[in-house]
Amino acid sequence: MSYLLRVALPDVPGSLGRLASAIGTAGGNIDAIEIVERTADGRAVDDVFLAADHGVMPDSIISACTALEGVDVLWISHYGAGSNLTRDLEVVEAMTSEPARAPDTLVDLLPATFVVDWAARVRRKGDGGELVHGSSAAPSRIPPDIRWPADLERGALIEVPEELGEMLVAGCALGRAEMIVMVRRGGPEILPSEIARLSHLAALAQSISR
Repeated sequence: MSYLLRVALPDVPGSLGRLASAIGTAGGNIDAIEIVERTADGRAVDDVFLAADHGVMPDSIISACTALEGVDVLWISHYGAGSNLTRDLEVVEAMTSEPARAPDTLVDLLPATFVVDWAARVRRKGDGGELVHGSSAAPSRIPPDIRWPADLERGALIEVPEELGEMLVAGCALGRAEMIVMVRRGGPEILPSEIARLSHLAALAQSISR
């Protein structure tokens, strides 16, 4: 079984090595590690993509990690084994291969790039929005209860009504009348550094498509 494990740990030499050893001892095999964010208080937030040995429960891996001093497990969930963990540079390369489709290409690649459930390109319509293009798992329309954010210049978390469930939504501007959104169900939390990356990629998509 494959998992996404998000951890916060001291941003000092040796921390990742100790974490990797603990995961290995607990029966996990690391496929990849991505640094999500470095904080001002000397900590790092990392996403660890791992495969657990047969019969190993995620609780065992969590316990092994939290037994390390200064390590907090923020989230663990299943992820599709064999997923292509597309990096930002690969996204840019894909966008430049078809400049006219750059914004839609970005939307298609966001789920793998940020490990989110779906993404969409949305055009403003009144106080809400209508779907222009969505990734493969995106709904056919944007829920009418999701309101257009007041300030999208640098990207923002978007509040959603409780009745829509545990949806975590972030968006950023794509020109004056559109935005790109990405959605996680349940977690992990969408961090400011991820929103900044999303905004940067959206700005590149807009520039490439001109």
